[in-house]
Amino acid sequence: QVQLVESGGGLVQPGGSLRLSCAASGFTFSSAAMSWYRQAPGKERELVATIRTGGGGTNYADSVKGRFTISRDNAKNTMYLQMNGLKPEDTAVYYCDAQYWAEFRLHRYWGQGTQVTVSS
Repeated sequence: QVQLVESGGGLVQPGGSLRLSCAASGFTFSSAAMSWYRQAPGKERELVATIRTGGGGTNYADSVKGRFTISRDNAKNTMYLQMNGLKPEDTAVYYCDAQYWAEFRLHRYWGQGTQVTVSS
C-alpha cells in the first residue's frame, strides 16, 4: 500500500531553518509529481511547492519563493523541503502529496503531516 511519511518538523526561532523529508513507498516514486502543502490553524490547506517528474521542474508559492527549496532523490524515494529564513507565518502542519497516473486514472495520496512552529 502507498505510504508517505513526513519528518523533520519542530520548533524553530524566526530566521531559522528546517529540512522536511517525505519518505514514499508503495508506488513508483520517480513517476509521481510530488508536492508540499501546509495548513495553519483556522486556514485552508495551501500549496507550498511542487516538483515534477523527469527533469524535476519546480513551482513555489509566492510567500516562500527565495526561502524554501523543494527537491527529490528518486534513488531514495524521498522528497525534501529546505526551509530557510523561517517566519512566524510559516507555522503550520506540513503535508506531503503524491500524484501519479496508473490504470488510466489519477492517484493521489497524502501523508499524515508534520508540525512546524516558528516562534521566539
